[in-house]
Amino acid sequence: MVVMARLSRPERPDLVFEEEDLPYEEEIMRNQFSVKCWLRYIEFKQGAPKPRLNQLYERALKLLPCSYKLWYRYLKARRAQVKHRCVTDPAYEDVNNCHERAFVFMHKMPRLWLDYCQFLMDQGRITHTRRTFDRALRALPITQHSRIWPLYLRFLRSHPLPETAVRGYRRFLKLSPESAEEYIEYLKSSDRLDEAAQRLATVVNDERFVSKAGKSNYQLWHELCDLISQNPDKVQSLNVDAIIRGGLTRFTDQLGKLWCSLADYYIRSGHFEKARDVYEEAIRTVMTVRDFTQVFDSYAQFEESMIAAKMETASELGREEEDDVDLELRLARFEQLIGRRPLLLNSVLLRQNPHHVHEWHKRVALHQGRPREIINTYTEAVQTVDPFKATGKPHTLWVAFAKFYEDNGQLDDARIILEKATKVSFKQVDDLASVWCECGELELRHENYDQALRLLRKATALPARRAEYFDGSEPVQNRVYKSLKVWSMLADLEESLGTFQSTKAVYDRILDLRIATPQIVINYAMFLEEHKYFEESFKAYERGISLFKWPNVSDIWSTYLTKFIARYGGRKLERARDLFEQALDGCPPKYAKTLYLLYAQLEEEWGLARHAMAVYERATRAVEPAQQYDMFNIYIKRAAEIYGVTHTRGIYQKAIEVLSDEHAREMCLRFADMECKLGEIDRARAIYSFCSQICDPRTTGAFWQTWKDFEVRHGNEDTIREMLRIRRSVQATYNTQVNFMASQMLKVSGSATGTVSDLAPGQSGMDDMKLLEQRAEQLAAEAERDQPPRAQSKILFVRSDASREELAELAQQANPEEIELGGDEDEDEMDLEPNEVRLEQQRVPAAVFGSLKED
Repeated sequence: MVVMARLSRPERPDLVFEEEDLPYEEEIMRNQFSVKCWLRYIEFKQGAPKPRLNQLYERALKLLPCSYKLWYRYLKARRAQVKHRCVTDPAYEDVNNCHERAFVFMHKMPRLWLDYCQFLMDQGRITHTRRTFDRALRALPITQHSRIWPLYLRFLRSHPLPETAVRGYRRFLKLSPESAEEYIEYLKSSDRLDEAAQRLATVVNDERFVSKAGKSNYQLWHELCDLISQNPDKVQSLNVDAIIRGGLTRFTDQLGKLWCSLADYYIRSGHFEKARDVYEEAIRTVMTVRDFTQVFDSYAQFEESMIAAKMETASELGREEEDDVDLELRLARFEQLIGRRPLLLNSVLLRQNPHHVHEWHKRVALHQGRPREIINTYTEAVQTVDPFKATGKPHTLWVAFAKFYEDNGQLDDARIILEKATKVSFKQVDDLASVWCECGELELRHENYDQALRLLRKATALPARRAEYFDGSEPVQNRVYKSLKVWSMLADLEESLGTFQSTKAVYDRILDLRIATPQIVINYAMFLEEHKYFEESFKAYERGISLFKWPNVSDIWSTYLTKFIARYGGRKLERARDLFEQALDGCPPKYAKTLYLLYAQLEEEWGLARHAMAVYERATRAVEPAQQYDMFNIYIKRAAEIYGVTHTRGIYQKAIEVLSDEHAREMCLRFADMECKLGEIDRARAIYSFCSQICDPRTTGAFWQTWKDFEVRHGNEDTIREMLRIRRSVQATYNTQVNFMASQMLKVSGSATGTVSDLAPGQSGMDDMKLLEQRAEQLAAEAERDQPPRAQSKILFVRSDASREELAELAQQANPEEIELGGDEDEDEMDLEPNEVRLEQQRVPAAVFGSLKED
């Protein structure tokens, strides 16, 4: 039951309270200036009717008019009460008045201003809202204006009142000039392009401006160019031509777009001839192929559009003679533009690098069939290209220029061009030498042989001031006398056209200047030899030898020695020997083989056999290791032919000592085979025994099979046992060499290189050793399978699967090396199974196994 009580206050007889309100009222009476007490009371009365709640707020604010919390909650509650009502309802005016009363005390609170302005915007009261925004900006300090302006600008943009918005934006930019881009975008959207262009131009010229959107100065400039070029009728206050040309000097890496923008401005303005002039100026000034491509494509598209528009107009209005002439003129202009493209592109490349020789040659080729343009191009090229900055060979321009005159029958002009070329300060001596050679070839082509000789003699004449060939501080005219190219051509001409003495003088001069090559020396000697001056030719060889060192002197020595032997044979043997010794002194091993073979051939044909053998023996030590095997083979062959087979034993022994294991193994097999043919079975067996120490049974099964076949043919049971014992011993030796064994297994299996642990990752110690033993057994079994089938030789002391008749026949055959065995052993052998050999088993010493032996 609700008990209503009327407070006995004469001043407020209209206040009515419920019984639950009494504690709050009493608290307020005790602390009527406490905001917390009022807020607790208001929170308690949230469910009460709106008039009573508003009355409670009014009571509180009457006592506490400067409380921001009370005003904020009160105004929020009042706005919520009229939220769903029509904006024409009188209640809205009451709420507005309530806000106005609040700003008497709360005019410094931006939050209340924002809420009030938003409330007015929702009511659609434009003028009242604008004035309220202005009052807020006047009331608040400038540091808080940044909170008001976003809502204010949104309000201005939400209504089609561009003049009001522009005035508002102008005020805003005084506070925040960095927001100019936002204003420009609004001007564009409201079609006020003239002012937008002005503002954008101001922004572009301001070096301190930083774009909020992260745009660079060039991007802003490009936007300005697009804006003013695409809207020439709306942008009247700016000098478009001056602005874009200013950009051309400012942004040199983006000239193509700016030129196109300037031309587009004139096209849209209707000044077509002016646009064409802009395009022509652009393609004559751009420096990059990219810019040229942009401008040229835009130019071609403009001409095509003009032709299409002209044809469309003529078809609609009917053709007249003037229209046909105009159309043909436009078509001819367009065709000429397309035809000029290669030449214009070449001009761009030459503007990038005017010293590019190849591009000048391409430009001349583009003028093919137009002599006047070709002459002008060559003239411009030789005047423009700086030899010290040139890319390519600058002398080719002079040579090609003279060749052009020559092809057209103007020899005097060609000579004048080449004469001027000889006075040019080229960077390289070779360039000037090529010009002199071209002068000589020009005269030769027209059979002026004496003139050609005079020109080349003039080129090689000693200058007044001599200089070294590579002395860059001297002009090339003072260094060309040391050019081998000019001297070589002069020598060829002297051989063909001059006398013997003049040719010899040229070659001697080349040698005196120390510019000869081995080929020049050989040519000189051959020339002397052709004219029967043999000793002079040998002197030329010796002069050439004194000029060069190994390996350049190799060809000279080979030719010299060959010619000397062919000339004198054995008549000057001691002199020939001295020459060979001189050649071999300091000769690198790479070139020694040829000289030693030539030396040995000399001794064999004209000297002593023992001298030849000594030469061969020296050759085996002097050549490269890769050539030693071949040298030993030659040595053995010649020794066998001269002294007989027995003389080769010492050579074989030395070869086995010197050569690598692989070649030494082959030498051992050949040595043993030779001893077998000589009947020296014990010697052969000793050789096999020695060679077995470098033959791993797992990888050299062919050697062991050869030795076994040898023992089967010439041995007996004891020798077989000895061979098998040696094989086991060698096998054990290689088994103890773990690293060697691992590398061999990796090599055989074709796996990647690695250590022993790579064969079984995760294992170590004895696990690795067991793995290696298993792998070794596997490889041994594979080697056994890969061995060729045993020859069905008739071994007297081994049973076979043959019948008794065959055995009896074998018993009757005489074996010269058969060893008589005791009767007891014969009886024991009869008990053996076929294909078995009875062997004795002995305990292998533990030292053989090394660390492989298990406990």
